[in-house]
Amino acid sequence: MRQLFKSVPAFVTRRNCISRLGLGIFGFMTSLPLQSQAAPAQLPAPSSLPEEIEKAMKVKEPLIVMVSLAGCPYCKMARESYLGPMQKQGFPIVQIDMRSDVSVKGLTGQMHTHDQLVKQWRVSIAPTLLFLGHKGQELVERMEGGYLPDFYGAYLEERIAMARKVLRG
Repeated sequence: MRQLFKSVPAFVTRRNCISRLGLGIFGFMTSLPLQSQAAPAQLPAPSSLPEEIEKAMKVKEPLIVMVSLAGCPYCKMARESYLGPMQKQGFPIVQIDMRSDVSVKGLTGQMHTHDQLVKQWRVSIAPTLLFLGHKGQELVERMEGGYLPDFYGAYLEERIAMARKVLRG
């Protein structure tokens, strides 16, 4: 039996293997809390845009509507790095999905699918952020596309500041 293991390198010992396994399990277990604190994979989908706008107006903030596309890496970056954390802190943000047949009450009070709203708004790039005020009025220029990740936050903050200024008169 001893001759069978002569070709095994000295560093491959039972103690070495067990300690590496333990470190691997420890590393996996310590990463679990970080995963549970990650931003949500999706933002809330509105059932009624007029109601969402009303909630936003009560806190004197613009309603940010993210038009997203399933599988879009730029949408994921915007959602997970910027919009998700903002939404968790209470900022009024909802998501409308291109090509989705989920129904939502539109700005005129009629029911539409997400995809119909996207077409009505003439949005063709994902992600697109709309900054809505009273009665669904667009307060500032839309943010279209992913921009450079290093500058996305700065552009977003700038648009929010401009929308607040218009909203608060």
